Amino acid sequence: MALPENIRFKAADIWDMPEDGKRYEVIDGQLYATPTPVPEHQGALGVLFGYTGPYVHERLLGRVYFAPIGVVLDDENGLQPDLVYIARERLDLISGRGIEGAPDLVAEVVSPSTRARDRGIKLRRYAASGVPHYWIVDPRTRALEAYRLTEQGYELSGTFGPGSTFRPELFPDLELPVDELWS
Repeated sequence: MALPENIRFKAADIWDMPEDGKRYEVIDGQLYATPTPVPEHQGALGVLFGYTGPYVHERLLGRVYFAPIGVVLDDENGLQPDLVYIARERLDLISGRGIEGAPDLVAEVVSPSTRARDRGIKLRRYAASGVPHYWIVDPRTRALEAYRLTEQGYELSGTFGPGSTFRPELFPDLELPVDELWS
């Protein structure tokens, strides 16, 4: 059964969705459901967290979370990014339900069902909400794209493909061999 077009969802609705294995997001008042991620997606996310999580923890820089975690950006935008980082100075964004405000970093591992959304509406929504850093990890191209927020929106800082090492400007001294995302 399709919903009437005039129905608008609120960001907080993401916390009231059924536990049916899907990830629900509200973007600009519209509801999106995504199927459970595939192993390749989860593998890349695990490696990404395996590098960023300990780096942030050991240096007491803040917190890193991986999906599922709800992020409410404003009244009409509640998303579930694959990975988020909140700087120590902004830990007050973390509530008992999730993150309420713009994280310092959002990373999305794209899949066939989310590719257009991650590179389109979500990229624009994260930029409009003031998320300073956005990473897109693409299993199909075996690459990681790093974006930095400017006054005009996101600017591509670099694309890191097979054989390269990603050194994020957000985390000095962190080195992530891109090929390990797919191992």
